[in-house]
Amino acid sequence: METYISMLRGINVGGHNMIKMDELKKIYAGLNFKNSQSYIQSGNVIFQYGKTDPGDLQKKLEKKILAEFGFDIPVLVKSLGELGKVLSANPFLDRRKEDINKLHVTFLSESSAKILADKVKELQFFPDEFFLAGDVVYLFCPNGYGQTKLNNNFFENKLKVKATTRNWKTLNELSNIAASISANKK
Repeated sequence: METYISMLRGINVGGHNMIKMDELKKIYAGLNFKNSQSYIQSGNVIFQYGKTDPGDLQKKLEKKILAEFGFDIPVLVKSLGELGKVLSANPFLDRRKEDINKLHVTFLSESSAKILADKVKELQFFPDEFFLAGDVVYLFCPNGYGQTKLNNNFFENKLKVKATTRNWKTLNELSNIAASISANKK
């Protein structure tokens, strides 16, 4: 069994797209995903399934959520190994040792086209900064994510992909939970 982390974009925010975590976990069980565990109410679910392409799992989840709840929302899925690589490669920690409370990661549904990515890299939004690495955008937002222009909508519009963002502490907790599930449920 492989351990995966799914991140749903835009549920339970501001009273929109409300999904109770127990109901969401039923979706996972219905898809034969095992040992599902949610983390906070914003659509983070760790689960196990046979080794497969995370993109296929994303599509299954999006289709099932649309059918069950009527919400057409992006779902991004990473394996535990992929998330570990994301956590170990943050340039704002590796090179500059920035405050982890100011760090976020935006996950893109696919690697952005090089020509679009080059256009985005040229843009500056100081004091906020970003580093684009394939299908991941590392963010440093010294005034907080709620104040930045470098949000999901920005990257979706500029790169023509779906995006969802998590803060650094949440990603580390998701990784810890996934590692625990993986160790205990092999």
